[in-house]
Amino acid sequence: MSHWPPLSPSIYHRLSYGSAYGLSDVGLVRKSNQDNFLVDTTLGLVAVADGMGGQEGGEIASYTALESLRASIVRAMDDEDAAGQTNAHDPDATWQDPNGAAVLAVFKAVEFANARVYAANVGNERTSGGGMGTTLTGFWRRRDGGPLIVFHVGDSRLYRLRGGELSILTRDQTLYQQALEAGESDSLPARNLLLQAIGPLETISPDVTACDCLPGDLLMLCSDGLHGDVPHAAIADALRGADAQSLEECCAALIALAKAHASRDNITALLVQVER
Repeated sequence: MSHWPPLSPSIYHRLSYGSAYGLSDVGLVRKSNQDNFLVDTTLGLVAVADGMGGQEGGEIASYTALESLRASIVRAMDDEDAAGQTNAHDPDATWQDPNGAAVLAVFKAVEFANARVYAANVGNERTSGGGMGTTLTGFWRRRDGGPLIVFHVGDSRLYRLRGGELSILTRDQTLYQQALEAGESDSLPARNLLLQAIGPLETISPDVTACDCLPGDLLMLCSDGLHGDVPHAAIADALRGADAQSLEECCAALIALAKAHASRDNITALLVQVER
């Protein structure tokens, strides 16, 4: 049995702003599942990590990144609360903008996750781009009615279904995506060659942005075991039938869809129905 279990069980989770359900599957080819996901109902934090590395390396990387991310955000909230009490009557206090504070906290949390996984690689004498690593994509909603603070490293994705239209809210950090944006059409790189990941290098440049969030939005985080093989239109069709009571069935259908399209990777789908 693995020493790196799923951080969150596949059950319905009740967030302050909606419902969540996640499902991860080893897939058709792999012998172990190096994906992991986190739903922290207290923090309002949701994330997916797709690990890579020999033996248990990918499992360790994804688990460690998610745990480190959560721990860092908990500390940031404690510090913000303390600063808010201290500066309650100080018009010059620097933490006046809640969105700015949240973006900074998430940026530092992703950097901390990278530092933890990189330190493990240093301890194993596997650095300079080698060793274990993981993608890390998700969002934190600090306050109900506020924006999503979206963070992203690698090629896991965040989708949003709004008004029947499916949008991708993240940009794959891959050589393939870079080549497409450069207008190349011949001899494209493999889709899974990452430009950066959590762990292999000492420094990273995570994408962290504030994104609007409305009641009725359906959000999906997934690993490339799903989006790498399943057409966008097929994903959209599967999501259009989901609601707060059918998230479990929709996740199972998405996993089955990836297998039907011969996905060779671990497959993770995590859905959040925003209600307020």
